[in-house]
Amino acid sequence: MTAPSRQGAHTGRLLADAQSRLEGYLSSLAELVAIDSGSYSPAGVNRVADWTARRLAGAGFEVERVRGGPDAGDVLVARRRGSLAPEDGGRRVLLAAHMDTVFPDGTAAARPFSRRGPLAHGPGVSDDKGGLLAGLTALEILAAAGVTEYAELVLLATPDEEIGSPSSRAVTERVARGVDCALALECARENGDLVVARKGVADFLLTVTGRAAHSGIEPERGANAALAAAHLVVELQALNGRWPDVTVNVGVVRAGERTNIVCPTAELQVEVRSATAEGMSRARAAIESAAAVPVVAGTSVEVRQVDLCPPMEATGAVRGLFAQARSVGAQWGLSFGAAATGGVGDANIIAGVGVPVLDGLGPVGGADHTPEEWLDVTTVPARVALLAGLVASLGTTRTD
Repeated sequence: MTAPSRQGAHTGRLLADAQSRLEGYLSSLAELVAIDSGSYSPAGVNRVADWTARRLAGAGFEVERVRGGPDAGDVLVARRRGSLAPEDGGRRVLLAAHMDTVFPDGTAAARPFSRRGPLAHGPGVSDDKGGLLAGLTALEILAAAGVTEYAELVLLATPDEEIGSPSSRAVTERVARGVDCALALECARENGDLVVARKGVADFLLTVTGRAAHSGIEPERGANAALAAAHLVVELQALNGRWPDVTVNVGVVRAGERTNIVCPTAELQVEVRSATAEGMSRARAAIESAAAVPVVAGTSVEVRQVDLCPPMEATGAVRGLFAQARSVGAQWGLSFGAAATGGVGDANIIAGVGVPVLDGLGPVGGADHTPEEWLDVTTVPARVALLAGLVASLGTTRTD
């Protein structure tokens, strides 16, 4: 008969430990929500970073702070070494959350943390302060229980996820390349589901060049870039529906300066979203094909990809993480499904370097980015226990 591992011996009391910490969790959440930490408020984000770093240090983590850009807060990378080397079955597990919100300074005072029945409200209560705090609490539970059977636990907290992670992306990619799997701490879907897939996003700039001419005296000498751009808008929007899970949106159109000049230049800003890298590639090829043969004689089109956030695909490895999460949650009667979403996050960046990542591991919340944002506090203990149990389960490949 095989003896249970030390991880398994602790798993049974994880829910009780999480329940005992609920009031502390809510008190800490109120503190975090009271800090204005919009993406463009580096001082506020760094106050959250200070708070988070103290909690991590108390749980035995070594914390590195990476300076962001002039308009961004710091990135936190916290590490705790375990007792198992990789060659002995130890694994490196990454938890990822973000410290910024979409709300401007003053929102925390105007709309402070509050509770109405089972729901907590306030700026960032769900996205992502509730998830960040769930990760901290789970790690503290594991540290207090003496769970060390892993190679390394890493927590990454970014300052600019809500604006596409421009200053933290390189750090996220560097950290992710050194781990075996990742758990992203965005809150669970409103029905409790975890996230196994997120669409990727590519942004394109199409510059149309024509030829100016006097619109009254010699319009025939001109080549109207605005007209060429209009045809392109129709052609690109018609790509929607050509492939499953691929959307194309011409979001911005600019052309011309005066009504008495045949328009010499125009610009289209186009967004592509796809659930797969293959879909992104097909859409890009279709855009380039349309641009190569403009409808209006005398015009030309330059296509430039200005940004890319890779898709988080539901690979076999990701499905394996989800199955493991369901197995852990079943111990407490917790059930949930697997969801796919069109929104992007730091999980996309982690997936882009080839690391399997499961998202939505915070408590249940919703109405993100709105004044009605909420977090269901009754889900906190079970979701924290799920996260702690899953981290312990993923930390080792040993079964004895």
